[in-house]
Order: sequence, then C-alpha cells, then structure tokens
Amino acid sequence: MALPFPPADPDPQDVEAGRLLFAGEVEFLKGVVAMSGLPPADRPEVCFAGRSNVGKSSLINALTGRKGIARASNTPGRTQEINFFTLGDSYYLVDLPGYGYANAPVQVVAKWQALLKQYLQGRQTLRRAFVLIDARHGVKAVDEEIMALLDSAAVTFQCVLTKTDKVKAADRDPVLAQVRAALARHPAAFPEIVLTSSEKGDGIATLRGIVAGID
Repeated sequence: MALPFPPADPDPQDVEAGRLLFAGEVEFLKGVVAMSGLPPADRPEVCFAGRSNVGKSSLINALTGRKGIARASNTPGRTQEINFFTLGDSYYLVDLPGYGYANAPVQVVAKWQALLKQYLQGRQTLRRAFVLIDARHGVKAVDEEIMALLDSAAVTFQCVLTKTDKVKAADRDPVLAQVRAALARHPAAFPEIVLTSSEKGDGIATLRGIVAGID
C-alpha cells in the first residue's frame, strides 16, 4: 500500500498498467563499473538505491516476477556495479550499488560509491529514484546522505519500505513517523511512501503501477 495517511487503494487502472508492463519482456542488459559504460540515454529510467542488504535485488525480482534476474545475497555489498535491466522498450530499471557498510575492501567501496554519486548527479534520463528503507530500522544517517545528494541533483525520489512483513503492526507506526519526518526535510522527496514485502508480495502491484505512470 501507499501512504500518506489514510492509505488510499491504488488506482485499478494504474495497477493494470503496471501488471501489463511487467508482464512483458524484462532482461538484464549490463553491469556498469564506470560512467563511460552506461547504455544510451534513449528512454526513461528508474533506479533503486538503498543501504547494503536492504533488499534491492529481492525487490526487483519481485517486481519483475522473475526469480534471480537480479542477484540477491545475504552478504552486504555484493552489488558492486550499476546493473541495468530493460523493461520492454519503455524503461531501464537500474539496481544501484548498496551504500553504507559493505563486506569489501575500503578502496573498492570508495570506487563504487563514487560511481553511484556520479550516476545520480549526471544521468539526464533518470526520472525517479526509489530509496529503499528497511522497515525494521527506519532512516539512518547514510540514508540522509543519499537523500541530500538526490536533492542537490534535483532527482525526485520516493521512499519504499522493505521487509514490512518482518515488523509487527504495533511497531510500524513509529517507524513510519520517523521516515515521514525525515522525508519532510528533503525537497526532492515524493510524498507517498510505499510499503512492500518481497517475500509476501505486499505493495508490489502498487509499485509496478507507479513505474508504469512515469514518463
């Protein structure tokens, strides 16, 4: 579901548009380790950013309905490049390297974090960034850093809470309040928060519909 409160049911037309979009051809295109390797900027693209191990790859797998199209791992920092996926001929889906803690040498972390910043600041066809926040932990300082970077790059971003099935209903409201307060400090933040569970499928249809509505 999508918030702000009270949560509104997604528009059935948007849900159907998202279903049709993601029912089409989705393919891994390439992994990029330098800006010179980016594919042509010939279509809109949306990217998924988040702390290491927040569930980016799992969410992309759930969105596309294709197990393993994005590599999921319990090892933080496995995604060390910008991974591009084609969504038919309409969009690129982009899985960004996890930021924050990563189980990799410091120099490797620094290299791919620099690439992440260059991409966010310099990709003209980037229409929206989905900033993934673990529902168990809320917004951390490193999330604030990426949100500030998106503000400065004038890239609209939307918060997606992941792993909501891991949080009891009674514990969810304080997290939501904390996330909403954090978003209020960022002018590039989109007002709606999307609650998802890749394991249970919660929020997936809503998120598909949001992507389908981006021009």
